Amino acid sequence: MFSGKSEELIRRLRRAAIAKQRVQVFKPAIDRRYHDTRITSHSAQSLDAEALPDVAALLAALDPATQVVGIDEAQFFGPSLVAAVQAMADRGVRVVIAGLDQDYLGRPFEPVPQLLAIAEQITKCLAVCSQCGALASRSFRLAGGDERVQVGAADTYEARCRACYLAAMTAPPAAADDDDGLAGVA
Repeated sequence: MFSGKSEELIRRLRRAAIAKQRVQVFKPAIDRRYHDTRITSHSAQSLDAEALPDVAALLAALDPATQVVGIDEAQFFGPSLVAAVQAMADRGVRVVIAGLDQDYLGRPFEPVPQLLAIAEQITKCLAVCSQCGALASRSFRLAGGDERVQVGAADTYEARCRACYLAAMTAPPAAADDDDGLAGVA
């Protein structure tokens, strides 16, 4: 989160369009944070995209004349995205993907690790830790439930470096306030 992944995806797809390549852009329909039919970065850059519910819909929407496919938030498309991307690449389509490689618990976030394994080129974008300013590779969930997939922005997640992430994940829960407002005071 907040590392510039969508911004980099938009930059690469705009360059392909400038080169007069046929480009199609897709995003998961579940991602409605900023716009229903645009990829939008946290820095407000955006690009038209087709919002789709799943990989089958993506394949159905794919124009055979397309030369470059852009996919944002790949982690929300699930494991079937890997075979679809492999098939597109095998046909000579350049596929540019942005997605989180880890979930909020620091576990590999499929299908991104599998996509990394078959990619010809990888750019790992890192954010800035919201706590200490170091390079951040983790998404710390500030609010919400235990579901693995929870779409959110700055109100739900913040970027953390490994040390600040681990410190927050192992910290004891905050003490509940007593009726008098003095927690833990006897």
